[in-house]
Formats: sequence, structure tokens, C-alpha cells
Amino acid sequence: MAISYNNAFMVNCSIHKRPLHVSDNNSAFKPMIMRAVSQVPLQINDVMKSTAVKLVDAFVDSFFEFIDKPLLVPSQSNFAPVEELEEAILITTIQGQIPDGFPQGVYIRNGSNPLFGGLKSTNSIFGRSSHIWVEGEGMLHALYFKNSSHGDWTVIYNNKHVETETYNLEKQRNKPLFLPAVKGDSLVILFSYLLNWMRFGEVNKYMSNTNVFEHSGKFYSVAESHIPQEIDIFTLKTSNNWDINGAWNRPFSSHPKKVLGTGELVTLGVSPTKPFAVVGIVSADGKKLIHEVDLKLNRCVLGHDIGVTQRYIVIMDFPLTIDLNRVLRGGPLIKYEKDDYARIGIMPHYGNANSIKWFEVEPYCTFHIINSFEDGDEVVVRGCKALDSVIPGPNPNSNELDWFSRCYEWRLNMQTGEIKEKYLCKSNIVYMDFPMINENFIGVKNRYAYTQVVDPAASTTQVGPKYGGLAKLYFEESCEEFSMIDKEKPEEPIKVEYHMFEKNVFCTGASFVPKNEGVEEDDGWVITFVHNEDTNTSQVHIIDTKKFSGETVVKITFPHRVPYGFHGAFMPISFQDQ
Repeated sequence: MAISYNNAFMVNCSIHKRPLHVSDNNSAFKPMIMRAVSQVPLQINDVMKSTAVKLVDAFVDSFFEFIDKPLLVPSQSNFAPVEELEEAILITTIQGQIPDGFPQGVYIRNGSNPLFGGLKSTNSIFGRSSHIWVEGEGMLHALYFKNSSHGDWTVIYNNKHVETETYNLEKQRNKPLFLPAVKGDSLVILFSYLLNWMRFGEVNKYMSNTNVFEHSGKFYSVAESHIPQEIDIFTLKTSNNWDINGAWNRPFSSHPKKVLGTGELVTLGVSPTKPFAVVGIVSADGKKLIHEVDLKLNRCVLGHDIGVTQRYIVIMDFPLTIDLNRVLRGGPLIKYEKDDYARIGIMPHYGNANSIKWFEVEPYCTFHIINSFEDGDEVVVRGCKALDSVIPGPNPNSNELDWFSRCYEWRLNMQTGEIKEKYLCKSNIVYMDFPMINENFIGVKNRYAYTQVVDPAASTTQVGPKYGGLAKLYFEESCEEFSMIDKEKPEEPIKVEYHMFEKNVFCTGASFVPKNEGVEEDDGWVITFVHNEDTNTSQVHIIDTKKFSGETVVKITFPHRVPYGFHGAFMPISFQDQ
């Protein structure tokens, strides 16, 4: 989620539309499910279908009660949803000057903004279930930067829900319809899947709340639970699902990667039924699926991200799994099994499952890859590694800090099979996630990256992490303090520079904005949504990456609250196209 994280993290945990698959494992209630599934009227006339759906609706209304999940005030209040604006608004409260070289464009962030007042739980005769914090409907928050011929800036803000099919269905009926089916008692999870599928042909909602990306001049909202939705970048209106002209019928990675040089887009689609993971490559013009390969995984990994280098695709196979059979055995749908295996796969572009070279590594949970690139015989993968999972929530018996990520590096030798692993940063108490880089360096060796810094004391598993600052990572510079202590140590931690906010001030959706005609990799700014919980004030901050620990360059204040969300992106656009 967001995590999507989705989330942005932020990651989304809904399951893509597929017929339910039940294994041969014994279960006290398996025969009941099998009989019910076998009796679903798949080929009957419309009248009978309509009658059946009404009967199932009446059953749900009688035996399931939707309950609002409370938020604690004020520490959780900015996770609550907001209403859509009726029209875009001009922003006039701007402290500081938008700097020279800042590009025209839109800073847009996706996030969870649940309908009908907030996330829901259900009580029923089968038990309790609840949505988790990454499961709200997607809402886009966009800030437009337009520069006149005289050098004057106009800044406009708008927000809008992503109107997926399931969003429109609930809006039309003006009430929550889909039963939570990720977290809760095993029996109610199974019945929620079945009842959702019988009523709507889907086992869960299409959230589309995690990220926004561009390909071939078009813009898309996405969560890895479903295919993307195309968005009009000026109006934020949702148009069609993007299925690549009918060639792609699976979920789509929240972080597809564009290959430098070719412009092709690499994505990953995961599913709780076989094939568990499929890699696809989309043509540079976005019109064709030019390569598709089943990775032949033997489990469904909650795959939020995928990596690319100039020659390879990087696949993260770690033990955060979605398992319907585990639910039948009385276990959770989504679980991080820390004692299970973890590996990283390196596959040539246009390769197949047999061409993947797998590297068995220490168990990890990684939602976000910082970057990956080739360095001689090695493929270097940098990411944010945790020892437990924030989705659906860490094991209650684990260390309370294990679900926070630290920056990590894997060096995988393609010739010898040797593996080198290490944490990148000096401190073992600074946790980071939601990484970003200058996107002109995706897949090639880069010197800098930026992350959001976790505030552990302010974060809870009920609503997710909070980020009390930003960090700049210097991959080619070592920590000066450490070097003075022990210059001979072979694995010196890298230099890190921080930009921390005041107490009870937190950011989301940070993105790197390269400077127009910039020369160096770090010529630019980090832009981020910021919220002050003491004053209930929401802003966007612009920070100079050359003076990262210095004063914020620009603070743009909104007339109303903007909730926390997941991933953001800055998109250069031409307003002449509007």
C-alpha cells in the first residue's frame, strides 16, 4: 500500500477477478464451499440471474452488518477521507518563490480515500472481518504548476476519486456493498469471497489507490490488484481500463519500470491462482504487449515492485504470500512467513522461466526497489528491507520495529553465483521507505536516492507508518563519522543527509523533480505533501536537493486538509495540450 503500502507503500491487497480455486486439503467447511461454488448459476437466463443476485443481496443485508472503523483523534485523523472538490481551486498562499529551472507540470499523488465515511468492518454469523488501512478507494490529489511567458506562476489544486467499475457500482447504490475479504476470521473470509463473487463477479473491490505513472504520453492510476485505469491528467477523470488493446488480463505492478533507451515498459502481474506471476513488456508506444512470460513460481508473492537493468529484469520472490488454501486450513489470507525461503531472480529481457538465475538470500520483505543496475559481472539491487510485513500487519510475537524498512543492497554475481548483502546506512534505528531517484537513472548506476524517514513512535499497525522527514542517500560517499572511527572496515556505511520536519508534521508521496537543463544527477528538488497534525494544516513543500538539510524553498498551503496517501509523481506536461 499504498505501502498502495499501496500502497505506497504503499500496496493493495485485493484479489483479481478469477474463479475461486479450492485445493484437496481437508477442511471442516470445504464441502460447503465446494457445493456452493458448483451451484452458482453461470448459464441461466437474465431473469433467473437477477433473482439469484437479489436473494444473495437479501442474505448479506440480513446476516452482515457494516461497522465504521474508528480513528483516534488527532493522531489518526489525517487518515480519514475527504470529499471531492466540485471544481479545481487556485492556490494563493505560497511562502517562498518557485525556483528558476522548476518545470511546468503536475505533482500528483494517489492514496486511500474510502467511501461512506471511512473503512468498514463487518459482523456476521460467520465471524468478523475488516478492511485494512490500504484498502480505501483511490483518490488523486493534483497540484498544477503553470508558468506564464512573463515568468509568473499559477498553482491550481484538484482532487478526484478514481472511478473504477466497483467504485461506480457502490456510488450508484449509495452504500457499501463489498464484504471485507482480507483480514478476519477464516470462515467469514471464505464466505465474503464467495458472496462478493456471486453478487458482482468479483471477489473484492478495484482500489486503484497506490501509484500514478506515465507511458507514451498517457497517464494511469494503478494498484497491483487490478489493471490500470487511464486518467485525463488535466481533469482527473477516469476513462477506460488499460488492457493493452486486450492483450493483458491480469493485475499490473504498482511500479512498472521503463527501460532506458528502448522506452519499453516492464510490469509484473501476480494472482492467487496459477500462474502466480507473469512478466509483461509493453511497447514504447503503449499499443502492444511484445513479451509475456509465466515465471513458474510455486506461490503467490505480494509483488508490489519489479526492477530493470539495461539487460535484465529483477524479480523479488520473498515469503509474503497470498494463499487461499491457507484460509481453508484456518489461517490468514496474507501472511509473512519469516522462516520460509527468499530469493531474487535475474531474467534477461525477453527471457523465460528457464533463463532466470535465482539467488537464495536472507529472508526479507521488500515492497520497494530503490534501483537496480549492472556493475561488471554483478547485478546490484538496492531496496528497502524489513524483517516483517506492514501488510496485513506484523506478527504480534515479532519485534515491534521489524515491520519498518532499512536501506539494503544485494550484489549478485551472474558468473560465480556469489551473493553479497549489507545494510547501506550507519544507524540501525533510522528506518526509511518510499524511495525515489532521478528517473533518468532507472536501470543504470546512480549516485543518489531519496527516501521518506519513518517516525516509529508515531506509527501504528492500525493505520500505517508516518514519515517525519526525508533523507538523501550518497551511494559513492561514506559516512564521515564512521570513516574516522574505522577507516579499514571494508563495508563502510554510506553518507546520509536529512531534512526533518517539526514534531507532529509528516509527509507522503514524495517525488524527485529534475531541474530544467540540469547537469548533475541531483540537480533538482524533492516535492512532497506535508500535514501538521497540531494545526490540521496541509501543505506541499519543495526542498532543494543541493541544499537538502537547509530551509524549505517553497511551502504551498491548501485551504483544507489533504489526507495521507501513498505514491506521488511529478509529471512534466504542456498546458497547450489542455
